[in-house]
Amino acid sequence: MTNTNTRTTLRAEGFSCPSCVVKIEKSVGAMAGVSHVKVHFASARIEVDHHPKTVSADDLIAAVAKVGYTARASAF
Repeated sequence: MTNTNTRTTLRAEGFSCPSCVVKIEKSVGAMAGVSHVKVHFASARIEVDHHPKTVSADDLIAAVAKVGYTARASAF
């Protein structure tokens, strides 16, 4: 079976403490279709492995916004 997941990288704004990282990881990680999420605090980067037909980049951005932060798609 092939891996059908894709990795989306987001840039986040508005978080300033490690507890913010936990909130984002919990929110995004709870989404159907998301297999892994890692927030890099120092670079404000969020890496998400997800099934693209189940959850889109816009869905990921919306999940970050739901917990009070701004995110946008990033090439790196």
